[in-house]
Amino acid sequence: MFRLETEVDKERRALLNRRLRDENTARSPRISALRATPDAREVPLEVWALDAEGRVAAGLTGRTWAHWLHVDLLWVDAPHRGSGLGSRLLAEAERVARADRSCTRSRVETWDFQAPGFYRKRGYEVRGQVDDYPPGITEFTLTKELG
Repeated sequence: MFRLETEVDKERRALLNRRLRDENTARSPRISALRATPDAREVPLEVWALDAEGRVAAGLTGRTWAHWLHVDLLWVDAPHRGSGLGSRLLAEAERVARADRSCTRSRVETWDFQAPGFYRKRGYEVRGQVDDYPPGITEFTLTKELG
């Protein structure tokens, strides 16, 4: 007999994460080999554009892991959109990921009303699509070879 609970529990989440990581490591020779390298550690990567007063005009947050850059957030303040600032942030994140962290690929998720065209123009290819996530919106997963 089991009791099901729906409360948020950070300790249980950490336990679940460790157990799944350990099981994945045991079941996959490639994951096991990766775990023995520095690339197994997920490392944050952030790029900020500050105006003359030091205020955030744009920013990119992401992380690198297993030779991949994963872009989580990319935002440019409305007055600066169309100025190339977003492209500069993305290019710098890709440069750091490639040069300093040995990343060979990048990935990002974006909604249809956000920036799939922006990423495609910068060499990203659509690899997946989830319709109605959330309802009425399509989410895209795009990747790029960082060569």
